[in-house]
Amino acid sequence: MKYICECCGEEKEDWPALAYQAPLFYLNLPEEEMKNAELTSDFCVVETPEYKHRFIRTVMVQEVKDSCQNLEYGIWVSLSEKNFNEYVENYDNEEFEAGYFGWLSNFLPDYHFEENIPMNVAVNNKVGRPFIYPHDNFDHPFVHDFYNGISEAEAQKRINRILKSE
Repeated sequence: MKYICECCGEEKEDWPALAYQAPLFYLNLPEEEMKNAELTSDFCVVETPEYKHRFIRTVMVQEVKDSCQNLEYGIWVSLSEKNFNEYVENYDNEEFEAGYFGWLSNFLPDYHFEENIPMNVAVNNKVGRPFIYPHDNFDHPFVHDFYNGISEAEAQKRINRILKSE
């Protein structure tokens, strides 16, 4: 969709959101174990013999330093049982707001992840899916880029990579 940008006055085209259809944990399941999992567009629950894993779909907005647009991601985070249940119970309640702790459950191909990234999850059902923010004191290039922004060239590279893989 093309529009005239209020920021710079130029004609722009909206960037697509870079969306992940499921958490990485779910995508890595052997086919026979998927029968113990539930996946919808907003929730994922995977039962293993040791643990029940719970995930929700969220939005992350990445600042693009030299552009009027930001890059949006549709990514998943894991939640504790208590927080997941509270979120599910209030999913249709427009007045519901909450803050949770979660773990990033998709890894962006532009980064090397040796461990999960801790995230703050901000729920405000009036605006849609929850927004996530990495813990700012976690030392990782992903967190640095989130708080300092990426270049427009980097954003375009990420968009092109996703469009070519579809």
